[in-house]
Amino acid sequence: MTARELDAAGVHDPALRAAYTRCRELNARHGRTYFLATRLLTPRQRPAVHALYGFARWADDIVDDLDPALTPEQRARALAELDEELSAALRTGRGGHPVIAALADTAARYAIDPAHFTDFMRSMAMDLHVTEYPTLDDLRVYTHGSAAVIGLQVLPVLDTVVPREEAAPHAAALGVAFQLTNFLRDVGEDLDRGRIYLPLDRLAAHGVDRDLLLWCRRSGRTDARVRAALRELCGTTRGVYREAEPGIAMLHPVSRPCVRAAFVLYRAILDRIEAAGYAVLHRRAVVPRRRRAAVALGGLAGVAASRARGALTGDLPRVPGRPPAPAEESAERAEEAPRTRRRDAQRGGVLS
Repeated sequence: MTARELDAAGVHDPALRAAYTRCRELNARHGRTYFLATRLLTPRQRPAVHALYGFARWADDIVDDLDPALTPEQRARALAELDEELSAALRTGRGGHPVIAALADTAARYAIDPAHFTDFMRSMAMDLHVTEYPTLDDLRVYTHGSAAVIGLQVLPVLDTVVPREEAAPHAAALGVAFQLTNFLRDVGEDLDRGRIYLPLDRLAAHGVDRDLLLWCRRSGRTDARVRAALRELCGTTRGVYREAEPGIAMLHPVSRPCVRAAFVLYRAILDRIEAAGYAVLHRRAVVPRRRRAAVALGGLAGVAASRARGALTGDLPRVPGRPPAPAEESAERAEEAPRTRRRDAQRGGVLS
């Protein structure tokens, strides 16, 4: 976490600054798309987004750690302990672990509904014992907590130009669209963990079951029935993106380039899956580096345009109840220089 970002966000306590920095490190290591997309936000917004993502990543790691020495009981105990610490931190505004401390501070600053975190932890617990979902409706129960609420958590940080409740369904849909895309991209890796996040009834309609998916995974071949099922599910996911897209224009102007970049790049994963003939059981579909760089640079142009309209000089998203200090505004302008933005976008590993 840069000092400018923490100063702009009003985080001055040394322990909290270290906590937010830890979350930024988690984001940088595990979520290149999300991490680099946050570079299109203002400095004062970034620490909160890093805290929200860092916590989600930490909880997910407890569930998905492939260490064979960890028993299901040990994973369940670790997740329960995390849930207890989270509940206490949300009540008091303080946490012992750095990730919890940063999350509790963010939740308090932006008045994020604690129910969103409760729903998230409920879905994480499902991963300990649910290995497949009979229908799309069953899967939606899971994705509400694992994805929709992520969009709802971030929405207060992004800010809106319409009443927040109007933008909320679109923010939730975008979180779900991203996760459904991950399910299609990572179906082979999820099989290795014993899980199927594709609705079984949609698969069965094309003659696909777990055994056939495992055969494709092991043989490196893609059965025609699997292609047909994945083609249908890609179409379903594109429909969720269509539900989400109107919400981008409802965001504060300075937040739109970040969300638009993530929207375009994640949806492009579906293009890559289709271009590969739906052969995703044994290799991951990846958006080419050149395409990632082009989208990132387009996002930079959007940031520059919002600045030209005056969004960065008098109409920034605010941390509720906290006016900006003049030094923070100066720091933001320095941090947001277009030359720096172009340098960041052109570095290796741009937006995966």
